[in-house]
Amino acid sequence: MGLARCLAAAFLFLFLLGLTTSQRAVTVQKGPLYRVRGSHVTLWCKRVRSRGIFVERLQGDAVLLHITELQERDAGEYECHTPNTDERYFGSYSAKTSLSVIADTLLASMAPQALTLSEGDAVELTCEVSTSTDQHTHLSVGWFLLQGAGDHRAKEVLTLSKDFILKPGPSYEQRFLEGSVGLNKVGNTTYKLFIRGVEPSDQGQLYCEAAEWIEDPDETWKDISRKQTERTSLAVVSQGRDLSVDIAAAERSLSEGDTLQLNCVVGAPKSSSRHFKVLWLLNSVEVAMVDHHGVFIWEEEYKERAKLGQLRGFKQSNTVYVLTISEVGLKDKGTYQCSVSEMKTPGDSYSIQTNVSSGIQVNVKPVESHMRLSVSTSTPRITVGDSLILHCEVQGATGPVSVQWWHLLPQHPGHRVLVAAMEQDGTLSLGSAYQDGQTRGSLRLEKDTSGTFTLVIPSTLDEDDGGQYRCEATQWPRGWNWTEKGEAAVTVSSMGLGLHATLRSRIATIRYGQSFELFCQVNAGYTLEKVPASVRWLFQPSPAGPFHELVRVVPSGTVVWGTAQPHFQGKAQLSKADTSFRLHIHSALPADGGTYQCEVEVWRRNTLPLGQPAASTRSNVVGIKVVLPESKLQVATEDSSVEIASSNTAIECRIVFAQNNSQFAVTWYRLPPLANATPLQIIRANYSSILEYGSKFSSPEQKSRFLSQRVSSSVFQLQILSADFRDEGRYYCVVEEWLWLVDGWYKLGEGASGRTTVKFKPPEHGLQMERTNHSLSAREGEEVVLPCRLQGAQVPGTLLSATWFQAKSSGRASALLTLRYDGTMEYPQERLAGRLYLRRPSAGDFSLTLSSVERGDAGAYYCQLQQWQQQSEGKDWALQASACSGYTQLTTIPPESTVLSRICSSPSLLNFILYLPLVLILLLALAVFCCYCKFRKSKKGNITGSQLMELEGDGEVKKT
Repeated sequence: MGLARCLAAAFLFLFLLGLTTSQRAVTVQKGPLYRVRGSHVTLWCKRVRSRGIFVERLQGDAVLLHITELQERDAGEYECHTPNTDERYFGSYSAKTSLSVIADTLLASMAPQALTLSEGDAVELTCEVSTSTDQHTHLSVGWFLLQGAGDHRAKEVLTLSKDFILKPGPSYEQRFLEGSVGLNKVGNTTYKLFIRGVEPSDQGQLYCEAAEWIEDPDETWKDISRKQTERTSLAVVSQGRDLSVDIAAAERSLSEGDTLQLNCVVGAPKSSSRHFKVLWLLNSVEVAMVDHHGVFIWEEEYKERAKLGQLRGFKQSNTVYVLTISEVGLKDKGTYQCSVSEMKTPGDSYSIQTNVSSGIQVNVKPVESHMRLSVSTSTPRITVGDSLILHCEVQGATGPVSVQWWHLLPQHPGHRVLVAAMEQDGTLSLGSAYQDGQTRGSLRLEKDTSGTFTLVIPSTLDEDDGGQYRCEATQWPRGWNWTEKGEAAVTVSSMGLGLHATLRSRIATIRYGQSFELFCQVNAGYTLEKVPASVRWLFQPSPAGPFHELVRVVPSGTVVWGTAQPHFQGKAQLSKADTSFRLHIHSALPADGGTYQCEVEVWRRNTLPLGQPAASTRSNVVGIKVVLPESKLQVATEDSSVEIASSNTAIECRIVFAQNNSQFAVTWYRLPPLANATPLQIIRANYSSILEYGSKFSSPEQKSRFLSQRVSSSVFQLQILSADFRDEGRYYCVVEEWLWLVDGWYKLGEGASGRTTVKFKPPEHGLQMERTNHSLSAREGEEVVLPCRLQGAQVPGTLLSATWFQAKSSGRASALLTLRYDGTMEYPQERLAGRLYLRRPSAGDFSLTLSSVERGDAGAYYCQLQQWQQQSEGKDWALQASACSGYTQLTTIPPESTVLSRICSSPSLLNFILYLPLVLILLLALAVFCCYCKFRKSKKGNITGSQLMELEGDGEVKKT
């Protein structure tokens, strides 16, 4: 069957090779596509049917998918799929494209204006266009004109296309060629439209429209975003010949505080039946507009003065218009203009026929002030929490003075916050940020007899209270005012500025019972003695553990002891000298050894030390080691040997010298026979004689055979009951010296004894085995035979048992297979049962066959033979002798990789057949041969797997 499948696969590839081009294909717009959020996207797909929510069919085999108001969640991969309506499949019936949704970053802006120009005047409009997308896009910028209230179709003026080509609208083509209409790009984002010589046809609302274009993978350009600016109203009037304007002032040269009156007189025949709109301008900036009914409409910045009565305007007649400014200031000087427009229809700004104007220069002279101002502070450098005191001295004032204190925020340049103000009558008001007396205390602003205004902030909050403070004093004579300004700088330092703690100790290693001291030196960028401060002493018993609070001294002097280390209370003494804190520990114990640290916290002055401190710092850590009394322990280190023969035995561990008041813990170890093996703990008796067995000796059988005893004040013994060949090896003990020191037991030192070699003495008729060490290597998947042979003839009347062991690099050996003397087999590791065989070609050959070698089989192997004899008829069988073979070191090798196996299993080579017919023939031949080889190998494996084993009465295994 394997050969047939391989041939069938080969001919299938030949059949697929005969297929040519597809007869059916579904295509979609090539991606990836990038569209902005909120836009409308359209995807085309040929040979699909309409199934979407908004699908537009273009023709029989093409549709469009529309997605309006595109959102981020619409990004992803889109698939166009069409069901198969043919009898067979002739190509692809689906196609995919990807869509990415990006942010709309296109911006277009133009300041809105209302322009009234005479025919022939020039106009220039500026449009700011920018985008910050990461994609490669082009911009187009154009100007359009809307005319008439009911006409929503804009007329194109001039456009700079995405290809950087200027294209005029049909109505502006001739003027563009003459140079009267054009566009200039200034910098990266500024586009300017200019019209030299406006015409009545230019009248209407002008706006700028910008578009962002991206090139899709199919090399077509798509506008992904469009933005329109606000509109500019343009009115063009013809030069009238029967209309004149004259502006006059009662006085052109004024002083601050005087009153200015301006008259605008319109000259026109039959004026009573005509309609005029009048604009008042100062330095070309509109002040007010008078409609044909005579209603004054003030610009925003003049409305407040008009409410106060400082500005008044009225229509005296259809030809006389009056503007009055009382209490003029320097800001009121300049050129005043009266601009008059005549309208055919009242209220229709697009029916203006004529626009004429007249101007007059008005000068305002300042009134001299003799007021002088000086600002100072008596607290130029303070710490957070200190009081801030500022002085503003006013001299030479001839009338009432009002004062305002401002804080110029250092973190926000150009911004200021009102702190406090005092009016002319002495009324005091506080800024909104300073009205809460709980934060900075109750602010005070006072004036003394010398004219000095003093501001007191009782408590500063943080460093942000520093910076410049400005005093503005205003004098109010005769209705106008003069203002003088001055500033003073204040630096407010953080409580943490320069705050640093250093911990030191005169000695780091302390003898048991000795005293030691720790010094915590604190430094700061201010006078530390004047601020509330507390100190915490911290202790870390072990490097991996946390710090515990030993004791805390609060600013009031109260001492609070921690609960985690109670043994310190009563033996620790605290003191303070200037900026140094001292911790004195009496009679050091081992438990006092560890890592120490101090922490200092400070609070603001003028406030109670409640809640969070204003600043804190921790010192470096200092390690203190408490040295125990020196151990005098000496353990005998001479090596010895003991020979056993199926009886009890004892191994001795002797203390040569130790202190009289010490207690001892003894741990017994056994060294496995392999070199560099890890010692195995047998049993441990602690200083209270409590026994603890090692993991390999914790079974009930082992516990009953091993016992640790103290036979005298200096001698310990390891008792081995019913010792046999399994107990062979090297033994030693480790003695630990323990001493009770006030608060507990402490280990002073330890010592190891010499090695005691235990040998098993076999019976007189012992077993003789081949002890030669071997090295074998086997490739993974192969079979290997590990030798184990008895030398000489088997003693009549005895039976043999055999056990195979594998020793890992750790020195521990694990049993793999046991053939008992009664012929039964035991597999301690069931997973290996199918790969282990004792084929026994002869009675004394117990060689192990290991099939299908794996990488984990590498290691050292050895076997152990045991000789058993029945004592008498009906009695149990007793062990008479035992022997072990030499070691066989097995090394595994990775399997080989052949060319033929790669050909049969490699899809890339089969794909190669589709393109090179000549190579195809060669590869098919090799594949047939490969499949045949696999078939033969499989048959051979079946024969091997069919072998059986018989176990005879004497334990010999034979093949059948």
